[in-house]
Amino acid sequence: MPRSSVSAAYWLGFRHSLPFLLVIIPFGLLFGVAASEAGFNLTEVMGFSVLVIAGASQFAAVQLMVDNAPVVMVLATSLAVNLRMAMYSASLAPHLGAALTWQKALAAYFMVDQTYALAIQEYERRPSRTLPEKIAYYAGVCTPVCPQWYAMTLVGATVGKAIPPQFALDFAVPITFLAMLAPMLRSLAHVAAATVSVAMALLLAFLPGGVGLLIAAAAAMFTGAQVELWQQRRRL
Repeated sequence: MPRSSVSAAYWLGFRHSLPFLLVIIPFGLLFGVAASEAGFNLTEVMGFSVLVIAGASQFAAVQLMVDNAPVVMVLATSLAVNLRMAMYSASLAPHLGAALTWQKALAAYFMVDQTYALAIQEYERRPSRTLPEKIAYYAGVCTPVCPQWYAMTLVGATVGKAIPPQFALDFAVPITFLAMLAPMLRSLAHVAAATVSVAMALLLAFLPGGVGLLIAAAAAMFTGAQVELWQQRRRL
C-alpha cells in the first residue's frame, strides 16, 4: 500500500472535518458553561468530556444530576441518548470490522456524530478504498474535532461565564445535526425516514429519559426499510 495514498486519505478527512469546528467550538463552550454553572468543578466537567465525549448525553446527564435524579436514571438516560452509536457502529462494521482491535477501540472512543457522518459518506462514495485508507480518513476526521471538544469544554468551564449571553451559543446544537443530516438525504427512503423521525420525536417529546427519541429512531428505520422494499418491488 503506497504510503502517499494513506497520507492523502488522512489529510482529506482532516480537511472535510474543519467546517464542523464552527459548531464544535460553541457546542463545547456551551457544555463547559452549563456544567460549571450546575456546580461541577473543573475536574468533573473535564471528566465528562474526556471520558464520555458525547455532547447530547452529557447535557442530559448534567440536567438530571442538577434535578437530583437517581443515579440509575442518569445512567439509563445517558445510555438511551447514546444508543444511536450502536446503529453507527453497525453501519461502519462492514468498512472497519477487519481493523486491528486497538484501532477499532480508538474508532469507537472517538466516534461522535460528526466523525460518523463524514466517514460513512466517504466510504459509500468511494467503496474501493482500502482498509488502511479508511482508517486514515477516519483518523483525519477525528483530529480537528475531538481535541477541540476537550479544549472548548475547558475554556467554557473556566471563562465561559464571561461570554455575553447575546452570543447564543446554543445555536450550535441544531446546526450541527442539520449540517450532518442534509448531505445524507440522497434517496426517497432517506427522506421518508428523516421525516418520520422528526415527526415522531416532536410528538413524543413529552416522554422522559430519551424514550421518545428511541421510538422515533425505530420508526424511522422501519419506514426507511419499507420504502426501500417498495421501491425494489416496483423495479421488478
